[in-house]
Amino acid sequence: MLAQSSIQAPFARSVLRWYDKYGRKNLPWQKNKTFYQVWLSEVMLQQTQVSTVIPYFERFIDAFPTINVLADAPLDEVLHLWTGLGYYARARNLHKAAQTVRDQYGGEFPTDFQQVWDLTGVGRSTAGAILSSVLNAPYPILDGNVKRVLSRYFTVEGWAGEKKTENRLWRLSAEVTPTERAADFNQAMMDLGAMVCTRTKPKCGLCPLSKKCGATLTNSWEKYPAKKPKKQLPERESYFLILAQNGKVALEQREQSGIWGGLYCFPQFEDKSTLLQYLQQLGIREYQEWSAFRHTFSHFHLDIFPIYAQYRQTERDENRSDWKKIEENGADYKSTISSTINYWYDPENPDQIGLATPVKNLLTEFQKGQHYVKNRIL
Repeated sequence: MLAQSSIQAPFARSVLRWYDKYGRKNLPWQKNKTFYQVWLSEVMLQQTQVSTVIPYFERFIDAFPTINVLADAPLDEVLHLWTGLGYYARARNLHKAAQTVRDQYGGEFPTDFQQVWDLTGVGRSTAGAILSSVLNAPYPILDGNVKRVLSRYFTVEGWAGEKKTENRLWRLSAEVTPTERAADFNQAMMDLGAMVCTRTKPKCGLCPLSKKCGATLTNSWEKYPAKKPKKQLPERESYFLILAQNGKVALEQREQSGIWGGLYCFPQFEDKSTLLQYLQQLGIREYQEWSAFRHTFSHFHLDIFPIYAQYRQTERDENRSDWKKIEENGADYKSTISSTINYWYDPENPDQIGLATPVKNLLTEFQKGQHYVKNRIL
């Protein structure tokens, strides 16, 4: 579906006039535009604010200046630079797609819409955003910000995640997107959603569309877009073992798919008794229980119970270099544990690896050494 409007149409004209005065034009990926930089920014910006993305984007480009450099890099390095940005599947997909561009297109980013859409991790809106931004190609987009603007202006009923509602929003996006200046128009729509037509407390008085916006005229902006039907998130538990030795901490790498795929985490157990049995197997009799906390994913809450213990290496461990990977079932969040810890992470001299956010935070606490908890005896 291509753009169907004109820059002289009232909707597009109002949006472009606003963009010329107030739109964002100096973001890092807008300067000397390349397919690679725009693609990277679009992936990073999925479910993440611009202010958060900018420092990650700049570090990423410094480390991987071209698609081929990214494709040739170890996934661990990619995940390391992504640590803290969240939604790590984006990083894995980006790396895989870079390898596709390297292997199938000689390192040159494709310009055909379907070929771009076929890249791992690239959706319909992202493909349109990339091609319109770099080539000014007349493709409409429909990211979260655009959905909000259109939903309010046209008072679109229904949750955008429903196919019927999404299809209507796509038709509306195509109808208002001009065949000329598509790059500026799409950027303006994203800027309007991010800066003016915000989720809460929208600045309707500053919006160029307010005079004909259905939600503004009926004072009903809170109704649009309709919220996702509420579903109570399930709650799960995991016991993290913070096993230390000479200032280093034992970590294990997850399988490449699923939750925290490819990232390094503490050994994990489904219950406390299994963890304590494991400590007994290692000959450890003292441990500390650190404060539990909750980490929320999009589809469940994970209650994390950290347990800290000191480990003494035995001779049979000294020559072990293989790294145990946790097998993961995304639905049940189950994991297995190696009988021998094989990888010791040094927080003072860290390796370039990806860390799950709760792991990174606990490592910071470990470095502070401020847990004055009485040791418990097995």
